Amino acid sequence: MKALITGITGFVGKHLESFLRDKADVYGTSRSNRSKNHIFEVDLLSETKVTRLIEEIKPTHIFHLAGLSNVKDSWKQKADFIQANVIGTIHLLEAVRKVDNKIKVMTVGSSEEYGRIQGELDKVIEETALHPVSPYGISKCAVSMLVSLYHRSYGLNVVHARPFNHIGPGQRLGFVTSDFAYQIALINKGRIDDPILRIGNLKTARDFTDVRDIVEAYYNIACFGIAGEAYNVCTGQGVYIQDILEKFLSYSNKKIELVVDPSKIRVAEVPKLVGGPEKLYKLTGWKPKRKLDDTLKDIYDYWINNL
Repeated sequence: MKALITGITGFVGKHLESFLRDKADVYGTSRSNRSKNHIFEVDLLSETKVTRLIEEIKPTHIFHLAGLSNVKDSWKQKADFIQANVIGTIHLLEAVRKVDNKIKVMTVGSSEEYGRIQGELDKVIEETALHPVSPYGISKCAVSMLVSLYHRSYGLNVVHARPFNHIGPGQRLGFVTSDFAYQIALINKGRIDDPILRIGNLKTARDFTDVRDIVEAYYNIACFGIAGEAYNVCTGQGVYIQDILEKFLSYSNKKIELVVDPSKIRVAEVPKLVGGPEKLYKLTGWKPKRKLDDTLKDIYDYWINNL
C-alpha cells in the first residue's frame, strides 16, 4: 500500500500515520507543515495542486481526513466549513478521476450527518435517513452524497467512513472530553485560583470510540470497503455526558464547582446519537478494543503532562 493522508498533521491524521507506519509507504498533506519530507504543503482548495501531488506520489489509497470538524464553530463559519469540507472533497475526487480512478479513496464523514433522528431508534444504521442539524453536519452529508455520485457516475473506487464521537490523547480543545480533562488538570495543578468547571448540556448521550481504534477501522474500510458504500464507525453503546464528567471528576482530589457556560451549548442539540457498527463488523471483523475508562484516563494524563 502507498497511502496518502490528507490532513496528516491533525488529531486523527497523526494516529493514522502511526498505525500505518509498518503497513504502507505513507505520505500526507498539510496546509502549513513542511518539516518532514513525506508531508507536502497542499491546500485542497487548489485542484491543480492536488492533481499534481497525486500524479507525483501515485498512491494506491487515499485517506481523506482534511477539513474542519468542530460543530459549534460551524455555526460561526458556515461558508468556511462548506468550502473546506465540500469543495475540498470535490477537488480531491476530481483529481483522482483525472489521474487514476482505480485509486481507493476513503472519505471521512460524521455521525452528525444523521442529526435529529425521527422516531425512537436506539441505534442508527447506514440506511437511516440523514437529517443534519448543523452546518458541519450538512457539509459531511454532502461529502457522503459526493461519494455515491462519483462512484455511480465515474466509477471511482471511493468509500465513506461515518465515525461517531472519536476521542483520545492529543485532541485539541473544543471537544467535550478534552475540555473537561483540560479544566480539571488546570485545577489539580493549581493553575487557576477558583476550582470552577464550565460545562454545557450534560443530558445528551453519545457513542464514544478511542481514536486509536478509529484509525484501525479506517484501514479496514480502505482495504475492504465496497465502493459507493458508507460504514458507521462506533461502539454501539451510548454514554451520557454526565457520566463522562463524573469519571473525570473522580481524578480530582479537590472539590470542583460546576457552572453552566451558555457558549458551550449548541444551537440545535441532538439528545441522543448512538450508532450501529454491525455492517463494518460483518465486512471486516473490526471491533473497538479499548475501554472508555482507559481512554478517559489517557486523555486526562495527556493534559496533566502537557500543560
